[in-house]
Amino acid sequence: MEIEIDYTKSAQDNANDYYSRAKKLQQKKEGAKRAVEELKKRLEKAREESEQEEKPEERKVIRKEEKRWYEKFHWFIASNGMLVIGGRDAHQNEEVNAKYFDERDVFFHANIFGADVVVMKEGKDAARDVKEEAAQFAACHSSAWKEGLHAIDVYAMKREQVSKSQAKGTLGTGAFLLTGERDWYRGMSLGLVMFTREGKLNSVPMATFYRINESERIPRFAKIEIGKEKKSDAAKKIAKALEYDDLDTIMQQLPAGSFKVTGSN
Repeated sequence: MEIEIDYTKSAQDNANDYYSRAKKLQQKKEGAKRAVEELKKRLEKAREESEQEEKPEERKVIRKEEKRWYEKFHWFIASNGMLVIGGRDAHQNEEVNAKYFDERDVFFHANIFGADVVVMKEGKDAARDVKEEAAQFAACHSSAWKEGLHAIDVYAMKREQVSKSQAKGTLGTGAFLLTGERDWYRGMSLGLVMFTREGKLNSVPMATFYRINESERIPRFAKIEIGKEKKSDAAKKIAKALEYDDLDTIMQQLPAGSFKVTGSN
C-alpha cells in the first residue's frame, strides 16, 4: 500500500488531509447507498403502477376470448330470444344439420343455389313474424347478396323433411334431400344491422333490430345493405360507427358481396 505525503506540510497536516479525504469518501459512499435505495423504491412503485394499468386490458382480452359454441357459425338472437344459427360453408352446413338440427327446430333455406343452412332452435311453435326474422337471415346469408338481389324467396321445413340419404346413396357435402310441402316466405328483403350488446357483436336482420330497438333503444348501430363498397372498407366503417375495433369478427359476420353502411350518428 502506497501513501502519498506532502513534505512541505507537517505530519499533523498530512494526517488531517487524509482524514478529510476519508470523510468525503465516506459521505459519497453513504450518498450512493441512499441513491440506490431511492432508485429501488422508484422502480418498485413504477412496477406496481404498470401492473395496475395492465389489469383492465388483461380482463378485456379474457372477455374477448370467451366464445359460445354457436359463435363459430353465422348466428343471431331473434326478438323473442330464440337462437338462430347458419353454416358459413358447405362443411358447416353439414355440421348444423347433423349436430344442431333437432325435432323442435325449423330449417330455413333461400331459394337459390349457394346459401347457408339456417336453423331456428326450438322454433317449431314460434310466431310467424319471428320465423320471418330467420327467413330474412337466410336470405342475407345466401348468394343473393353477392348477386345484388334485394329480395328473395325462402322456404322452411321440419326435421323429418330434411335428409342426407337417397335411393342411390348418400348426397355430397352440403347437399340435402328435401321432401314434402315447404312453408314459403316470399320476397324476404336483404339487410342487416350490427350493434354491440354486453361486449358481443350482434348481426341481426333489420326486422329483428327494429323490434329489439323498440324496447332497448340501442344508441349505436350500423345499418348494412347491398352497395358498392368492398367488405374490408365496410368493416372499417362499421368499426367506427360502433367503436368496436375487432375487424376480423365484423368481417366474419358479413355475407359475401359488396355493401353500403349507414351509421347511427
